[in-house]
Amino acid sequence: MKIVLATSNKDKVKEIKEYLKEYEIFALSEILEPFEIVENGSSFKQNALIKAKAVYEKLKQMKLENEFIVLSDDSGISVDVLGGRPGIFSARFSGENATDKTNRAKLKDELNALKAKNSKAHYTACIAIVSKFGDFSTHGFMHGVAIDEERGNNGFGYDFMFIPNGFNKTIGELDESIKLEISHRSRGLELSKHILKMLKRKFDI
Repeated sequence: MKIVLATSNKDKVKEIKEYLKEYEIFALSEILEPFEIVENGSSFKQNALIKAKAVYEKLKQMKLENEFIVLSDDSGISVDVLGGRPGIFSARFSGENATDKTNRAKLKDELNALKAKNSKAHYTACIAIVSKFGDFSTHGFMHGVAIDEERGNNGFGYDFMFIPNGFNKTIGELDESIKLEISHRSRGLELSKHILKMLKRKFDI
């Protein structure tokens, strides 16, 4: 059983490969030509499943469903003082051509507009797995505080503006091994290991 990730985001691919070292994992671009997937769900779970199912359908067309399963991640940050935004819109918070940098700039602007130096916030990650044996999903969370400045050089997304509970540094300032231990994605992936083990047994039969 091999795993295709429904993403070509290098940072996500690296993080997931680090966490699931016991599996043979491929980025989307290594198996098929990346294509546009419209994420029009109203929750992290819906969007994660939309991505995974779209990639799985491509694999079926290539007759690779007996070799691969698809794993996708949909994640984002929800800031209390912003009423839970950006939430599922985290990756495109600053508009159609959003980048991590412009998204962080928008978050800063929104916090400044409210004169909020910080706010309670949390990250959510939904891990979706799609295979010939069915569709599955797990969730992971990381709670903490969003701040109105960037600190640190490690990570991606909003990591430089988020201090997890129990720490006084942003994710961007923490060692990568600590992030791998406490992150929302890691917690979702940890739960997904039970599903992956079950699927591997079924593929091996």
